[in-house]
Amino acid sequence: MKKVAIIGAGITGLSAAYYLSKYNDLEIDLFEKDSRAGGKIRTYQRDGYTIELGPESYLARKTIMTELAEEIGMGDDLLRNSTGQSYIYSNNKLSALPKGAVLGVPTKLWPFLTTDLVSASGKLAAGLDIFKKPSRLYTDVSVGRFFRRRLGDDVLENMIEPLLSGIYATNIDELSLMSTFPYFKEREEKYGSLIKGAIAEKPASSDKPAGRKQGQFLQFRNGLQSFIDRLLEVNIGNGVNVHFESDVEAITKNGESYTVQVNDGLEEYDRIIITTPHFQYKRWFNDLPLEYFKHMEATSVATVVMAFDQHQVKNDIDGTGFVVSRRMDTAITACTWTSKKWKHSTPSGKALLRAYVGRPGEFIIHEKSDGEIADLARRDLDKIMDLEGAPEFTIVTKMKRSMPQYKVGHKSRVDAVTKHMREHYPGIVLTGASHHGVGLPDCVSQAKAAVESITK
Repeated sequence: MKKVAIIGAGITGLSAAYYLSKYNDLEIDLFEKDSRAGGKIRTYQRDGYTIELGPESYLARKTIMTELAEEIGMGDDLLRNSTGQSYIYSNNKLSALPKGAVLGVPTKLWPFLTTDLVSASGKLAAGLDIFKKPSRLYTDVSVGRFFRRRLGDDVLENMIEPLLSGIYATNIDELSLMSTFPYFKEREEKYGSLIKGAIAEKPASSDKPAGRKQGQFLQFRNGLQSFIDRLLEVNIGNGVNVHFESDVEAITKNGESYTVQVNDGLEEYDRIIITTPHFQYKRWFNDLPLEYFKHMEATSVATVVMAFDQHQVKNDIDGTGFVVSRRMDTAITACTWTSKKWKHSTPSGKALLRAYVGRPGEFIIHEKSDGEIADLARRDLDKIMDLEGAPEFTIVTKMKRSMPQYKVGHKSRVDAVTKHMREHYPGIVLTGASHHGVGLPDCVSQAKAAVESITK
């Protein structure tokens, strides 16, 4: 019987353990240095509130996580978000994102022509996308450079950048196009224009009346933590040995197997899947090809959750939240009106707001206390939403170095590391959010691929 070690019990590690447990001839040990599973996923419940302190939900179109939820008996617990208008805070006011915009790329003429987010010259520059030839890309390019060439500065900075930065917490002039949104390049090649491509591939549901639209995101009735708890329970039931407060201190190659030092003990393994953040790799490997991960940055972010009585929100706009243009002098980068987006999360008559703080290059998360971060968020929300009185409660959650930065060239460098590991450490796989996607389904997908690679 072969022995497999999995390092890290976040969603990637738990998913890898689940897929491995389908094989009958394996002994599986899952090591987690913390006292709990789930990594950045944390759900807090109190007084009728269900609050996500880490990731909030996942994209429904990435079906692998839904399939996993159904396999472990949680399909009936899935909920879609309520739909509503999204806004961008720019020029010191909230402006509706033009209807039909796909990640900021316009697909409907009239809503784009009438938006106050983009100047007349900016709209003209964006319209020229229809006539421009596809750019020749022999290597990777930044998202900012690509969209700036196609649609101009105005659309980029006031529509696209706030939305994409909200996903990756990064500078889009450094963000890798081929590691994040390669399909935009594919659309450009196929249709000769981003706008033409977005129109051609727009989901049919986007033209339905508002009342018939389905939300794009999925969540669990009792929060993402309930999914983690169930996945852990299934793994244990399937015979996976789960070890909490177990720090892997060293990995040593020993012929065709590996010696793993955990706390004060030594164990031999035939295969190892490592799902930790990339900055942990240097503890176990000093190879030159892995230098990329030593220097790869990760942005620190924080969420600030505030609960109010509904009447305390004076500027109560119909919608699900907003993102902030980088031209604005705010500490927050976005805010979800959680009580409107996820109606199950909040008692009747209450308003639950979730603001996001943290940009690349900033040190607010490291230098400011929780109270100071809450004050900064409250200042911004007061200005934008006109809040009256003190919140019922405030919860600040810091997530240091939690958002890996996929800079230009990321994919080729990760591919080079993968090739090096395969040649010099056969049977060890590095995977997770630092590699090929930061979303929860991306992590599940990478876990499944890692299992397939070591069980061939």
